[in-house]
Amino acid sequence: MAIISSTGYAHVRITVTDIARSKAFYDSVFGWPTAVDSSDRIDEPGIKQSQQDFYGGTVYQTPSGALFGLRPVAAAGDAFDPDRTGLDHVSFVVDSRDALVAAAAGLDELGIEHGEVTDLTEAGMAILSFQDPDGVNLELAAAL
Repeated sequence: MAIISSTGYAHVRITVTDIARSKAFYDSVFGWPTAVDSSDRIDEPGIKQSQQDFYGGTVYQTPSGALFGLRPVAAAGDAFDPDRTGLDHVSFVVDSRDALVAAAAGLDELGIEHGEVTDLTEAGMAILSFQDPDGVNLELAAAL
């Protein structure tokens, strides 16, 4: 028997090297409303260490109710590595396979490299993969 009964995750927060660049990327790709944004205070002393100030970051409200945050504490020049302990990728649900095709076209318009829409029939889903400015692997997934 499990010791914790959870209905899912509340939020995911990733570390970024440049909050303005990352915000511009996530704003243009997803367009989610911000729930909290302390990024305009990033240069204030102590902001990157303040949990109450969300470390000088931004938190988005996703349509599912889960939160997605950006924490600007990674060193300049640092890059994401999915082969190290920790995060492999973050996957976001879209409504349909057609939405994946439309997303690929939209990413093309923004000049964002991406993979092909791939049907994973045994898993009952199709996916589209791409990376954010720090190289974090992102995926869009739709039920088939």
